[in-house]
Amino acid sequence: MRALRKAFGDDVVKIGFGLVGAGFVALLVLLLLGLLGMKVWKLFAPYGREAIRALVGLVGVLGFVLFNALLLVWAERKVAGHMQRRIGPKEVGPYGLLQSIADSLKLLGKEILTPRFVDRPLYYLAPIIVFIPVLVAFVVIPFDARLQVRDINVGIVLILAFSSLNVIAILLAGWSSVNKYSLIGGIRSVSQNIAYEIPLLLSLLPVILLAGSLSMKEIVEAQSKAWFVFYQPIAFIIYFICAVAETNRTPFDLPEAESELVAGFHTEYSGMRFAMFFLAEFTNVFIVSAIATTFFLGGYKGPVLPGIIWFFIKSYVLVFIIMWFRWTFPRVRFDQLLNFSWKFLIPLALANLIVTGWCLKL
Repeated sequence: MRALRKAFGDDVVKIGFGLVGAGFVALLVLLLLGLLGMKVWKLFAPYGREAIRALVGLVGVLGFVLFNALLLVWAERKVAGHMQRRIGPKEVGPYGLLQSIADSLKLLGKEILTPRFVDRPLYYLAPIIVFIPVLVAFVVIPFDARLQVRDINVGIVLILAFSSLNVIAILLAGWSSVNKYSLIGGIRSVSQNIAYEIPLLLSLLPVILLAGSLSMKEIVEAQSKAWFVFYQPIAFIIYFICAVAETNRTPFDLPEAESELVAGFHTEYSGMRFAMFFLAEFTNVFIVSAIATTFFLGGYKGPVLPGIIWFFIKSYVLVFIIMWFRWTFPRVRFDQLLNFSWKFLIPLALANLIVTGWCLKL
């Protein structure tokens, strides 16, 4: 009303006409938007159900990623505390369950600092790229027979293809920080991931041959009689070792070795940029465990309990073992890390693949 009075003065008639005119224009705009929306809906109606399904799946994935990260941060601190004869978080919430939420609020409130000489476009891009493979992987993972965002016939190929972006993001973070410790951490990550992606892929190929499919759901269904871990124990061990290395976890955490590189590739990141790297790391720990569950442990198959419960039980047991490794084994030297892959794991994985193919041929 004040704006109208300023424009038209105190003439009530003019103000009334202004209100009516504004209402008429607003009604006309709404009518035009409604007609446009109906046209757009008719045009995209065949794809409407798929669009809604994709949107719901994306929201569900984001919610689960955040909840899972908070849970794993709390679990890691508790596991570390008990293994080192300490208590772990216990003050914030029952058994310290709300400590992760308090930490996330602290990170949200921290100032985001940008060093002066960084390569800004790459520096800003790295925390975003590192998070993309996390969202893509959850699209094709079957949590249950009826709980999967999308079942495609090359599901595992999609996960492996996008997982390479994680390495690129770490390299960008190290390179763009213009810090020698960050740069060394980024280069180490590239060397480590190239070395361990090869035996990881070779360990999955025998299971793909046994299942006769690249679809994650079909691989689970192929284990109705027996889990593939009983047919491929060597492949499972190789995969699990490579998965620990791919997620930069101890004893293979060379890209962020604090005793050598301060914090490695993320030394120059603070606040939520720093948190993005660790959110991706903890989520990747779950993803590699979920893939192991799908390929070797029967996925959601199990007696009595619903399939989704079996899936999470198996996956979180593997997550616990990865945490157990961190607080048990010392960090290896970088030359030992690479030699172990190139001289031992790759030949062993190749031999296992050849034997599997020979047995299937017979």
